[in-house]
Amino acid sequence: MRTLFVPLALLALAAPPAFSQQVAVSAAAGTPYSQQSGAAARTLEPAGPLTLRNAIAMALQANPGLSAAFREQEATEAAIVQAGAWPNPTLDVQVEDWRRDNRTTTLQLSQPLELGGKRAARVTAAERARDQASSALAGRRAEVRAATVTAFFDVLTAQERLRLAQDSVSLAQTATRAAANRVAAGKVSPLEETRARVAEAGIRVELMQAEGTLRSARQQLAALWGNPNPRFMQVDGAVDQLPAMTQDVASRLGAAPVVQQARLEVERRKALSDLEQAKRIPDVTVSLGAKRVPASEGETGSSRRNQVVVGLSIPLPIFDTNRGNVAEALSREEKARDDLAAAELQLGTDVAQASERLRSARATAETLQRDALPGAETAYKAATKGFELGKFSFLEALDAQRTLFQVRAQYLLALADAHRAAGDLDRLLGAEGNDISAATTPVAR
Repeated sequence: MRTLFVPLALLALAAPPAFSQQVAVSAAAGTPYSQQSGAAARTLEPAGPLTLRNAIAMALQANPGLSAAFREQEATEAAIVQAGAWPNPTLDVQVEDWRRDNRTTTLQLSQPLELGGKRAARVTAAERARDQASSALAGRRAEVRAATVTAFFDVLTAQERLRLAQDSVSLAQTATRAAANRVAAGKVSPLEETRARVAEAGIRVELMQAEGTLRSARQQLAALWGNPNPRFMQVDGAVDQLPAMTQDVASRLGAAPVVQQARLEVERRKALSDLEQAKRIPDVTVSLGAKRVPASEGETGSSRRNQVVVGLSIPLPIFDTNRGNVAEALSREEKARDDLAAAELQLGTDVAQASERLRSARATAETLQRDALPGAETAYKAATKGFELGKFSFLEALDAQRTLFQVRAQYLLALADAHRAAGDLDRLLGAEGNDISAATTPVAR
């Protein structure tokens, strides 16, 4: 019987070792993404002024959402390893009749063999899931970058609004003092001074609102790299720097993250359909073993005999032909194709709307900067000087002041809208670069 164990040992060695998967998983875990274990940890930015380049770098390095996307990609790599694993062999030991003279012992090793390309289909489906995870990671990076750029310019705009509010308070205090001097000189009624103080109180309220808006904007920016308590006090940048119009939009639609995700989903569903089709072909199980039986009556020599046992097991697909799973997989594949068409249509609509918002915001900001702001500043300076000299009433000076600050507020709002629209375009089209110097243009003065 000892010679019968040789083919059994060869069959066992031919089976894929169980530890090979652990080695493969360890190799997959050695990817650069596995080094992001501290990505979700809190990152503290420098206490000095913050630039846009540094903000984007910190967000891409320490954003918690990106860390989760890294983990998902690692998980899909491990899924590919598992999908390529062979079925484990089975060792069967059977003993018949405990009496020694009549005892029959059977030792058998069985190995399932997958037919119809099931293993290749599993691996293909797992690889498509890995590609989806990689695309989702790239899309998430584009979202984080766009959110960082938008939040950065929100802080920059809030800083400018705070500066305007501080200037408004200073000018209001000057107007109040001038009104009080004119009342003391008997040139105007005390009602003028009361109006000036009421206007100053209203502007102080606007100042407090601007301070709160700036604090909120700073927190939203710092939260992108996991810091709920921002250390930076201000951001360093040009508030009047407009984002440039996105070029080659039509050629970039096919590479947008949402379209890539939908296209990869179609491929994954196709692989799953092939897998379900392959499952309709039954797998076979081959067996090889040895059987030790008692000697037959009349035999001389050894009291026991050894026999070779060879087996083949084939399931009969009579009741379960996997027809339902095949129909489900095919329907989900068609659904993925419909989702792809819907994603392409929705992407085109969203990109067109964002482009129009960017174009409109740019035109508004350029018009205000070129036409409205210079005239409002000139009118305000003339009204303030005339009020101090007694040539204009306080209401005329106050009206000029309100006009100037309304125009400035509209200008800042147009700048903020332009950067939000540009951020939406970057998110939709999948821009991942860190350099924004080529994507912004100063407003013509």
